[in-house]
Amino acid sequence: MAQGPAPANKQSRVRAAELVGRGWLNTGDKRLDLEGLRGKVVLLDFWTFCCINCLHVLDELRPLEEKYGDALVIIGVHSPKFEHERDPQALAAAVERYGVEHPVLDDPNLTTWDAFAARAWPTLVVIDPVGYVVSTMAGEGHLEALDAIVGELVAQHTADGTLDTTGSLYVAAPPAETTLRFPGKAIELPGGDVLVTDSAHHRLVRLAQTERLHGSASAAEADTVVATIGTGERGRTDGVEAQFNEPQGLALLPAEIAEQVGYDLVVADTVNHLLRGVRLADGRVTTVAGTGKQWRMDVGATAALEVDLSSPWDLAWFDGKLIVAMAGIHQLWYFDPVAGAAGVYAGTTVESLKDGPLSQVWMAQPSGLAADGDRLWLVDSETSALRYVEHGRMYTAIGQGLFDFGHLDGPAADALMQHPLGLAVLPDGRIAVADTYNGALRAYDPQTETVSTLASGLAEPSDVIVLGGKVLVVESAAHRLTAPDLGEAAVSGQHHRVTRKRTKVAPGALRLEVLFEPAAGQKLDYTYGSPIQVTVSADPPQLLAEGAGRGEELGRDLLLAEGIQQGVLQVVAQAATCDAEAEHPACHLTRQDWGVPIEVAEDGVSTLRLVLRS
Repeated sequence: MAQGPAPANKQSRVRAAELVGRGWLNTGDKRLDLEGLRGKVVLLDFWTFCCINCLHVLDELRPLEEKYGDALVIIGVHSPKFEHERDPQALAAAVERYGVEHPVLDDPNLTTWDAFAARAWPTLVVIDPVGYVVSTMAGEGHLEALDAIVGELVAQHTADGTLDTTGSLYVAAPPAETTLRFPGKAIELPGGDVLVTDSAHHRLVRLAQTERLHGSASAAEADTVVATIGTGERGRTDGVEAQFNEPQGLALLPAEIAEQVGYDLVVADTVNHLLRGVRLADGRVTTVAGTGKQWRMDVGATAALEVDLSSPWDLAWFDGKLIVAMAGIHQLWYFDPVAGAAGVYAGTTVESLKDGPLSQVWMAQPSGLAADGDRLWLVDSETSALRYVEHGRMYTAIGQGLFDFGHLDGPAADALMQHPLGLAVLPDGRIAVADTYNGALRAYDPQTETVSTLASGLAEPSDVIVLGGKVLVVESAAHRLTAPDLGEAAVSGQHHRVTRKRTKVAPGALRLEVLFEPAAGQKLDYTYGSPIQVTVSADPPQLLAEGAGRGEELGRDLLLAEGIQQGVLQVVAQAATCDAEAEHPACHLTRQDWGVPIEVAEDGVSTLRLVLRS
C-alpha cells in the first residue's frame, strides 16, 4: 500500500488490501471481505486493547457510528502488542469490556496491519464504497476530520447511486449475568467493607467483608452486596442517582480533609475524564475535577473544574495531596481538594521510560498507585514497569522499556512483567503487583531488590488490597475479588519483545518526515506558540548520533551511528489546529507516538515517512 494516500476529495486510486486474520468477533461468526462491503464507507481502526490511545479512539468513533448508521461500517482490526493480547478469549473479553459495537477482525500475526503499512496504534484507514483507500490517520483526535471525509463520501456515492445504506453487519454477543463485570480497583472502607469499581457496569459496589469472597467461582455472592453507587447506566450525572463511565481508581481522603470538603473519597471516572467525590453517608456524587473534555493541550489552568483530564486511572493520597495516574497522557497529576486545584505532578507526556527529576521523566500509561511513607509506588503499564517517586525524583525498580516484557523472577534488574495495572504495599514492606497480562501476583522486595511470583493462574488481575492481613486481588476478567493462596509459585521464565516488521534504512543520514495536513475547515493554531512539536529518541539511545530531542518542524535530518544494526526509533508528533472561519473557533490537537523498528542495511530507504494525517 502506498504511503500517504490522498484525502477524499483527491480520490487516491490505491486499492484496499484484503482483510485477513484468524477470525471475526461481533459478526455472528460470519467472515467479512471487501467484496461484501462494497457500497459501504469502511473505516478500519487498527487497535490493541492495552493501548489507552486506542481506547480513546473507540469513544471518538461512537458519534460517527450513530450519525451515519449502516452507510458506515467500522471494523476494528485488532493488532496485538503484548503476548496476552494474542489470546482470542482475552480479545473477546476486551471487546465486551470496552463496549465495542462493530465487527472486529482478530489479526494476531499482524497480516492486515502489514498489508496497510500501519506503523502505530491506533491507525485509521478510510475506504470508499468502491474499495479504494482515501485517507490514513495515526493517533487520536481525528473526529472532525473523519466526519468531514465520511460525510463527503456519503454525499458523493449517494449521488452516484453506489451507496448501500441497508443492513447492519454488527451482531451483538449475548449479555453475561454476573454481579460484577470487569471490576477495576478496590479499597477498604472504614469498618472493613470493600468498595470496588464495577467498571463495565458503570457503578461502585460496596461488599461486606466475608470469607465467601475467597475462592468463589461467582463474581461475588449476592448477599455480600451492601450497596451500590451509580445507576449502572453509562453517563456523567451527579447526585444520589449518579452515573459513571467505566470508573477505575478509588482513594479515601484523610478524615480532616473529608470533613472540610464534604465528601469522603474520590473516584477516577476514567472515560468521562473526571474526578468524582463521593459522600458515603448517602452515596451522593459530585464532580470535583475535570471539564469532561479530554485533555488536548496545556492551557495553563489550575482550577480543578476548569482543567481537562485524560483517562485518570488510579489515585493515592501522598505528600498532602491526591496523586492521579493520568494514563491518557502518560503523566502523574495532583488534585488538592481543599484548594480546588489540579495540575501536572510528574511527566512530560512523552510515552517512554526515563527516570530523573519529576518534571523531566517519561512514563507510559501509569495505571496503579500506592503510597508508602516517603515513597509513592506506581505501575507503568506500557513499559511493564514498577517505579517509585521519592524526594522529587522518579526511579525504576522493574522494567526495561516499551518493547520488552515477560515473566521472569530474580534480581529486579533482570525481572520482567507484562502490562501490570495495580499494586499494594504488603505488611512486610514488599510491593505486591497485579501483573495483569501474566495473570499473576508478583512481589518486589525493596530490601533485597528481588522479584518473586506469589500466585499465578489469575484472570487479568487489576488491583491488590490488604484486608485484615489477607491479600485480596481484583480478578477483573473473572468478575470477582479473590484471596489466592500465596507462596513461591514456580514459573517458566519468559522474555518477549514486541515483534513487528523492521523498516530497512540506509546507514548514515536518514530524513524523517511526519506527514500532516489540517482537516477540512481547519488551520494551524499559533495561539500557544508553534503548533508543531516533534520529539525523537531511540532504543538504544546510542542508535542516534544526531537528531534526538524536541523540535518544531515536521521534517528532521537524523544521523544513525555506526556499528548499531537495529533498534527502535521513537517519535512523538503533535499538531495543533483550530477552526478556520468560525467566530469562536474550537481548538484541536492531533498527537501520536510511534515506535518504529528499524534495521540498517545498504538497500534501505534514506527517508522515513510517518503519516499523522493525510
